[in-house]
Amino acid sequence: MQRSRLLVKPGSKFERLVFDVEKGFWIAFVREKPVQGKANLAVLKLLKSRFKNPRIVSGFHSRFKVFEFESLKP
Repeated sequence: MQRSRLLVKPGSKFERLVFDVEKGFWIAFVREKPVQGKANLAVLKLLKSRFKNPRIVSGFHSRFKVFEFESLKP
């Protein structure tokens, strides 16, 4: 399993997952507000579109998270 860092931008107008090369971490733009874990579920949905078996390891109550995945999807 590989790990990577992630910054979440809840309440965005669009949903997108991008990699910031300069900072070295992923940025997830999600529409959901950070209420009752809805933003975390939206982040997992975005991560599943790009990675195999992603899961959030730390940062459940923070915008900065660490997630684990097996590999990138082709």
